[in-house]
Amino acid sequence: MPISFSVAGCRRTTGAIAMSSALKKTICGLLACTFVLAFNQYTHTPPAIAITPKAAAPQNLSTVAPPPGDTISVVGADRVFTYGRDVPIIFIGGVPRSGTTLMRVMLDAHPDIRCGEESRVLPRLVGMRNQWYASPREVWRLEAAGLRRDVIDDAVAAFILKVIAQHGEPAPRLCNKDPFMMKSATYLADMFPGAKFLLMVRDGRATVHSVITRGVTISGFDLRSYRQCMARWNLAMLAMHRQCEEVGPTRCMHVYYEQLVLHPETELRKILKFLDVPWHDSVLHHDELIGKKISLSNVERSSDQVIKPVNLDALSNWVGKMPPDVIRDMPVIAPMLQVLHYDPLANPPNYGQPDNWVRRNTEEIEQHKATWAKKASLYVKNPNTGRIKSHKLSQDNTKSFKFRNIQGS
Repeated sequence: MPISFSVAGCRRTTGAIAMSSALKKTICGLLACTFVLAFNQYTHTPPAIAITPKAAAPQNLSTVAPPPGDTISVVGADRVFTYGRDVPIIFIGGVPRSGTTLMRVMLDAHPDIRCGEESRVLPRLVGMRNQWYASPREVWRLEAAGLRRDVIDDAVAAFILKVIAQHGEPAPRLCNKDPFMMKSATYLADMFPGAKFLLMVRDGRATVHSVITRGVTISGFDLRSYRQCMARWNLAMLAMHRQCEEVGPTRCMHVYYEQLVLHPETELRKILKFLDVPWHDSVLHHDELIGKKISLSNVERSSDQVIKPVNLDALSNWVGKMPPDVIRDMPVIAPMLQVLHYDPLANPPNYGQPDNWVRRNTEEIEQHKATWAKKASLYVKNPNTGRIKSHKLSQDNTKSFKFRNIQGS
């Protein structure tokens, strides 16, 4: 029995979602493919499809026709990786400017893990699916068209798996860092029963100050108002915290940005143990792999920061910058601060003392501030890929700044 999927209808459905028309067309076109694949699977007529890589695909990366079932195979440099719905994907989430990029580059430094840049389309896709099922009328329309919930969810899961598996080099463990995916952690946990989640937690005052001063546009955040942004941070963290709690401690871990920066090795050992990934020292040296194993996008506002080794520069930048009335009313504006074990009245707060090597990193960066600023400026957008050019790293003379003296810290 043939099935049709109206791209125009999909674009009307996504009208309320903030994205460009081109992005809507791309999402709806890909949805059309995944819905047809899911429908064909349920009618027991799996299509014979050969997917060829785009010209811009990474070197040594190609795709082959997926075997029967919800799996996709990707050819790497030395082996074929097959991914299914049971693959133990790592989802990194949190409010933007909470350390999600730092967390993903640290994991990207591990030889067994590939995260990559934000996809941007996945939170929109899941949000669109959630909008459908928030409306009884839309649910009725879908069911009248023969699109059961399990068919839709299988199609959405196939889309997510394809994007995560094929937007970078294959690896034994795949990782996704789209911050707002954490708002749908329970749904993702059902779709991917082997997945684990890292919820990045940062002092909301530092997060909001960073959002405002770096001009990070987030739907619903008024960058002219610290009070309003703190209230929006509170709502977002409440939703994500509840999702993480519902998924449960065996599958969702709260990662505190301040402790990750102050004590990187201690925290990373806990994180890798939670993820069932063996320890590797490379996670402490992500800065040495930028432009090599780790690619960055200058669309993401943290890229100029994570080229540096772990340091304390961003820890307390918010202190003394917020309006006095907002500081005074903080327990009422953002009660999630206390829920997450921050003192809403502490100004400045005491996050703890850093490891010695982190302190040394910070001092070295301060002493060579101009050099690091120049290094950041070398990472420019590649017009063909949108990624930061990688060849600059090997040409840069900052190799002399090696902050690797961890012993004795």
